[in-house]
Amino acid sequence: MSASPAPILITGASQRIGLYCAERLLDEGQPVIATFRHERPGLARLRERGVPTLQADFADEAGILAFIERLKEHTDRLRAIVHNASEWLGEATPGEEARIFQRLFNVHMLAPYLINLHCAELLERSSPADIVHIGDDVTRKGSAQHIAYSASKAGLDNLTLSFAARLAPRVKVNGIAPALILFKPQDDTEYRARTLAKSALGIEPGAEAVYLGLRYLLDNPYVTGTTLTVNGGRHLK
Repeated sequence: MSASPAPILITGASQRIGLYCAERLLDEGQPVIATFRHERPGLARLRERGVPTLQADFADEAGILAFIERLKEHTDRLRAIVHNASEWLGEATPGEEARIFQRLFNVHMLAPYLINLHCAELLERSSPADIVHIGDDVTRKGSAQHIAYSASKAGLDNLTLSFAARLAPRVKVNGIAPALILFKPQDDTEYRARTLAKSALGIEPGAEAVYLGLRYLLDNPYVTGTTLTVNGGRHLK
């Protein structure tokens, strides 16, 4: 009897894109480990399917290192790490700019940096092995309202290049840079129309668009150090 496949770690998998990718991987027989910061209804679906769900707060170094220790108690190998955990904060509150910048830096850069360094050994026990950073298409242009967010996601793009060089040839490291994928329920009609008009394709593609990109990166043995743009042609407008 063959050994069970090594699990894929997905951070921020309690809702939306992370949850969707976790469930699609499970549908294909791929074990998953999911992290979450807050309890959400989607976690119950994962737990019903036997997924270990690990609470993690990546807002500071102590929380990140504590998570890494818990992760190593659950598994001694990983098929892949998908860094999906993210926060969407702007500079709207005077006096809070430094705190916001530090938090976004920690979630988007320090957490992937430390997890990749400390968990490389888990990946190297699996073949093939991958790291996928979920970034953001906003890094192409920057953002006047979300400066720290855009900068920290740009830093994540650079981590893709550096870790791809460091971990080759045993581990492939790539990124995905999505633009609009899913609207939120509170998004009004005017906002939706304005946002859809920003891309050449003009659609809300749903989380499947990111999953297909993830599947491509996991399956292709000859791609590393690349960020896959999933933006509906925004760069054409």
